[in-house]
Amino acid sequence: MSAGHALVTGAGSGIGRAIALALAARGHRVSLAGRRRAPLEAVAEEISAAGGAAHPLDGFDVTDATAVAAGMARAIERFGDIAVLVNCAGEAPSAPFDKTDLALWNRVIGLNLTGTYLVTQAALPSIQRTGKGRIVNIASTAGLTGYAYVSAYCAAKHGVVGLTRALALELARTAITVNAVCPGFTDTPLLDGAVGTIAGKTGRTLEEARASLARVNPQGKLVTPEEVADCVCWLVSDGAGAITGQAIPVAGGEVLGG
Repeated sequence: MSAGHALVTGAGSGIGRAIALALAARGHRVSLAGRRRAPLEAVAEEISAAGGAAHPLDGFDVTDATAVAAGMARAIERFGDIAVLVNCAGEAPSAPFDKTDLALWNRVIGLNLTGTYLVTQAALPSIQRTGKGRIVNIASTAGLTGYAYVSAYCAAKHGVVGLTRALALELARTAITVNAVCPGFTDTPLLDGAVGTIAGKTGRTLEEARASLARVNPQGKLVTPEEVADCVCWLVSDGAGAITGQAIPVAGGEVLGG
């Protein structure tokens, strides 16, 4: 689809940053949503230096409906109605199930799943006004299979995939598509936390812990944020107009099918 206003949550680092840069490079005006201003400003400066247009939306807490509504209003005031929404905000703390207390459970579900619901519901009227739009939810292979020690994260990402499929069917007779992208282990700051946890609990070096995660991918490598961003850019293109309700793994063959 032609370039328009794209709003990306979790845009300050990792996969969100890569998606924002890729969309801007394709001519989209990008609202960069996140809680902290400094990383969003850094991404905005990168986009501006490359000749693109971006606007930092700090204080955008996806778990807070009031903050989401305020941020959405600021974004629309700056760049007009939203043509592309990418829900990327999330985190993946690890803990055995018997040590996953209610506070941790609620935090992970709130950020990864309820946040996707709140942002999408707030953005949908604007997307519908454009007459044609794209919603892409960044889920995870954890939304397609199970992993030990991240039960809350797996539950949340399975929920994101289910939400994606349900909303895609509701909007199927419109020109709005809804899809999920499901990265495997990706080389981001979020992964660094997992690497540190593995090293601390197993006595491995950080390099050994990182290599163990890379081996989960049949290609023997970590996914790059740019590979995930390329998939998102295809889904928002005109050529993907018939693709909706899908959960697409970007994982080197770790998970087959969606």
